[in-house]
Amino acid sequence: MLPIIAVLAAANVLNNRVAPRLAPLTSAAATGALVALARRRGLSWRDMGFTDGRRGALAGAALAAGVAAGYAAAVAHPRVRPLLYDERALGISRARLAEEILLQVPVGTVLLEEVGFRGVVYGLVERSRGRLAATAVSSGLFGLWHVLPAIAMARANPAVATLATKTPKRGKSDTGADENSMKMGVVNCTVGTVLATAGAGVIFSELRRRYGLLAPAMLHSATNAFGYVTSRIARRLPRN
Repeated sequence: MLPIIAVLAAANVLNNRVAPRLAPLTSAAATGALVALARRRGLSWRDMGFTDGRRGALAGAALAAGVAAGYAAAVAHPRVRPLLYDERALGISRARLAEEILLQVPVGTVLLEEVGFRGVVYGLVERSRGRLAATAVSSGLFGLWHVLPAIAMARANPAVATLATKTPKRGKSDTGADENSMKMGVVNCTVGTVLATAGAGVIFSELRRRYGLLAPAMLHSATNAFGYVTSRIARRLPRN
């Protein structure tokens, strides 16, 4: 398992800190390496979740529609709308937005995360420890995987970081306290994101067990891609 964790850790740092724009290339290479390691350890394609394509597609499409409906409801609520603002989506051109939705999300993010955590890690642990352990280990690692992205998200969306603290707003003169409050907000947001994504990993693992990798991959893609679009739409609407 250590070589697999090492590949995932290296890809995480490269994608989030070193060369984010090259994430599709890095993730594709890392995915290939993980699959090769899993095959050498005796996992079949079915063991890794490459099965039930038709059922997975139908389930994934239904789940993606649910995600779209959820985002639409969030955009329609003025108090929720600011939480959707994300400078990573708002500060890029339409061409870059299309790149994020069509390339970065499905290849740079979802491919590696689904094959890596729900495919390889889940499959290896399930074979030796059973389904519950596979869900726990793969979901826990999936949560920790989001530490670096969570820090970036909190810094790109101050409303989320502020929401993560209970500190009341201060005057302009108390800048030091404001900075400390923001730092605490980033920490709280990161911890919350790790826990939330670990919980999401449990759901994704169950989808993988029932429908194969395609269903959680489609849900995952919809959540991330629609998030970019929703952020742009929300920013154009009034706050009240």
